[in-house]
Amino acid sequence: MAIVEMVMPKMGESIMEGTVLTWLKKEGDTIEPDESVLEVATDKVDTEVPATHGGILKEILVKEGDVVAVGAPIAKIETDAAVETESQPTTAPAATASAPQPQAEAQPAAVSASSNGQSSNGQTSSDRFYSPLVMSIARQENISMAELESVPGTGREGRVTKKDILAYVKNRPAAGQATSSPAPAAQPAVAPARTPQPMPVSISGEDEVIEMDRMRKMIAERMVDSKRISPHVTSFVEADVTNIVYWRNRVKQQFKEREGEPITFTPIFIEAVVKAIKDYPMMNVQVDGTRIIKKKDINIGMAVALPTGNLIVPVIHNADQLSLVGITKKVNQLAKKARENKLSPDDLQGGTYTVSNVGSFGNVMGTPIIMQPQVGILALGAVVKKPAVIETPNGDAIAIRHKMFLSHSYDHRVVDGSLGGMFVRRVADYLEKFDLNRGL
Repeated sequence: MAIVEMVMPKMGESIMEGTVLTWLKKEGDTIEPDESVLEVATDKVDTEVPATHGGILKEILVKEGDVVAVGAPIAKIETDAAVETESQPTTAPAATASAPQPQAEAQPAAVSASSNGQSSNGQTSSDRFYSPLVMSIARQENISMAELESVPGTGREGRVTKKDILAYVKNRPAAGQATSSPAPAAQPAVAPARTPQPMPVSISGEDEVIEMDRMRKMIAERMVDSKRISPHVTSFVEADVTNIVYWRNRVKQQFKEREGEPITFTPIFIEAVVKAIKDYPMMNVQVDGTRIIKKKDINIGMAVALPTGNLIVPVIHNADQLSLVGITKKVNQLAKKARENKLSPDDLQGGTYTVSNVGSFGNVMGTPIIMQPQVGILALGAVVKKPAVIETPNGDAIAIRHKMFLSHSYDHRVVDGSLGGMFVRRVADYLEKFDLNRGL
């Protein structure tokens, strides 16, 4: 018999840790390879983690509620020596290869932090790991590496978590800032470090108190983070989508009979967004400190409302390589998986631009919040009939047209009003020029 360590797996791009929700097995249980052993939550999805080996669950190393770094041991499995010999070469190098990765990612972040006139003491000598999120907050708040080293950590092995650094920023001593930032230009950075205090709430005996569920708490944190990180600007365009309405009404039954599923407006809108991104590729970027990362793939996130009322954003990967039928099938598949709570981590990672169909709730427009680290999000309003002036061979006339508002929120750090406005106008152009005689 041999003992094999089971480690926290990597569950998606940029995910560096997971929270143990529930152990599905207990110590002494017999487990099969790929049998679900525990449920883990990340900032993107809840998922079950399968066993890497078959055998007996000898020891559980982390408790429910613990936050565990990717690659860290979470359990020990007693297995046959033969299985161990087979499995060890594939398991050990993977753990070895993935272990230095966070350190490699943290190193450029540390350099960026010091380049803002901050002290660089301890950058190269410290072996303390900081997640990309913690490093990002440190850069935003002008916290030097020397100062970051003094932040107490409550994570595993004393690691600094998001809550730790936000708590530090909230109570950060003004004197400490003045010491670590001697340059006069850095002095205004003190102001953003103060977190607004919430107003006290009065509760009477007749009021109902509802505790946020875990997903709602994460959504709240991400929305606040996004508004803090990105200066939001929203541009609005009204589009005439009459041709699209008439075309869909004509082909929807044929599509249902041929493909076995419905076609909605959403895939048509996503197709127009993809075309506009090709015309304006600087909307398909992400921000990393002072660097702009221009993404090669066009991966469109689409906000889906869950039965609980929460929102989740699955991603259509390489949407520019799909036909309208392909986009339709992917939209239907992801929406179904979301409502059945069957989305995988891969379904939720890698988005480069997001759309949110607020029209499905009867809203004519909205001002959506950007999904970090993307720089733009488009809200699709309800399609409504309106009287409009149209040009005819015999002059202008009043006609009933199907119209909708497009609301484009973008990150003003890297997207100026000209680009943000031209992009949403181009989406509207593609919708208005939709070919009424188009085939399936």
